[in-house]
Amino acid sequence: MSDNNEGIIVILSSPSGAGKTSLVKEISLKNNYSISISHTTRKPRANEIDGIDYFFINQEEFEKLIHKKKFLEHAKVFSNYYGSSKDVVFEKLDKGQNIIFDIDWQGTEQIKEKKLQYKIITIFILPPSRKELFNRLLNRDIEDEKNAMERMKQFDKDVVHWKNYDLVVINDDFNMCYEKIIKYINSRKNNILENYDKKEISKHVLELLK
Repeated sequence: MSDNNEGIIVILSSPSGAGKTSLVKEISLKNNYSISISHTTRKPRANEIDGIDYFFINQEEFEKLIHKKKFLEHAKVFSNYYGSSKDVVFEKLDKGQNIIFDIDWQGTEQIKEKKLQYKIITIFILPPSRKELFNRLLNRDIEDEKNAMERMKQFDKDVVHWKNYDLVVINDDFNMCYEKIIKYINSRKNNILENYDKKEISKHVLELLK
């Protein structure tokens, strides 16, 4: 049971290209959520800034932090490491700040397994179609067709984890998707349980996998 004065943890996950990072930024901006900034060994994209988008470090530094058990969660995705600093997250939560995570299903499972005292809300984002997902991946600054194809192959493995999340939303309209997420978070904060149409989502996932 979490203390009412403590912050809550909101986790957004999705296959690469489904739009979770944009949603995380919008939720943070409009609702005063603190984004958990991950450490990563990935090279920064053209529009990314160290300390704002990620903490960019090399693999040796990352592995030292793993050894020192500094991460609340960490995972290897597309040959690069990603991890969330335990000390920074707990300090903010204990001060009453709500934290929002932009992490994959591996990190989400690690956080859930720790059975933390804080309230945790998990949300999975799906793209409207396989074609739209591929187009979004191609439109990224440094992505080329080879990288997009690699992520499409990973998509089939990642998308099946939607069943382990509290809410699953199809990101076919950004504003509507955002509103659904905020409505759900506010309900859960007030201990109101809201269900979503799992049959509809299951049908959509099957279409995405074709």
